[in-house]
Amino acid sequence: MIIITRPDATEAQIERIVDSVHQWGLKTEVSRGVLRVVIGVIGPEDKIREKPLGAFPGVESVMPVLKPYKLVSYEFRGTPSHVKIGPVTVGTPEVVLMAGPCSVESYEQITFIAKSVAKAGAKILRGGAFKPRTSPYSFQGLGKVGLQFLHEARELTGMPIITEVMDTKDLELVAAYADCLQIGARNMQNFALLREVGRTNLPVMLKRGMAASIKDLLMSAEYILSEGNFNVLLCERGIRTFETMTRNTLDLNAVPVLKAETHLPVVVDPTHGVGVREFVPAMALAGVAAGADALMLEVHHEPERAKSDGEQSLRPHEFDDLVTRIRRVAEAVGRSL
Repeated sequence: MIIITRPDATEAQIERIVDSVHQWGLKTEVSRGVLRVVIGVIGPEDKIREKPLGAFPGVESVMPVLKPYKLVSYEFRGTPSHVKIGPVTVGTPEVVLMAGPCSVESYEQITFIAKSVAKAGAKILRGGAFKPRTSPYSFQGLGKVGLQFLHEARELTGMPIITEVMDTKDLELVAAYADCLQIGARNMQNFALLREVGRTNLPVMLKRGMAASIKDLLMSAEYILSEGNFNVLLCERGIRTFETMTRNTLDLNAVPVLKAETHLPVVVDPTHGVGVREFVPAMALAGVAAGADALMLEVHHEPERAKSDGEQSLRPHEFDDLVTRIRRVAEAVGRSL
């Protein structure tokens, strides 16, 4: 349920509404606009319906959220959300670049790439310490050692880090190092993991599953928000179709649809979306033009020696050139970099 206050509602009236809702055993999410305050009421629907929400002084209207993804829906907050990852804010007019290797392979590798992408304009460092792989014989990541290398790279560059958590048993360890937790495509509907990251105070980037609809993605995000964590990013990273010329099909339709359906920021991952290095820049530019709040790109200084995803990783000079082009597209659509 959503409470919309009158333009002349006082702070005392707003506080009374919020306090009363809490006394009923319900939760609130308050969003402040220029003229009005929107108060989202969270809890069992039957319990909410029986409360006289419209009777409070200062209330202009009370509206039910009809969509199944209630907390995620744009109506719930009425304004785009901003998610802060360390010192970086995602969801503003500035497009944020997340860059780094698919996997953390060594201290020298991650620190070299981190310094390179930071110099080019990346604001957040990506890198996998725990890697979900199709084959059990493929490189699975360095685990805790990889997280420690990421920490060192953050110390050197000042960039916050985003890295994947694959299992609830690893959450405490990963959370001790990460500035943002990534839920990969294969875990998008791992509801136990979604609930656990929802109980942390860390930002979470939720990647769309390879065979998931947009509604599926939003419902998965609802699990995280329902546990109290509203610092969530949604990532379009390509879906499986009948097309075989690329690794996946990057669904850029999803970007404007998500921007209309939810208040959460939207990230585009063109690297996994196409899986072919030469096509990544074009889809990165298209993602910005479509309205993405951030891009996630894989960069490796020796992709031919990479332990994972070398064929789709940009070389540092290619990333540097792409950043210049991204800046031009961002400015053309009223954004910045």
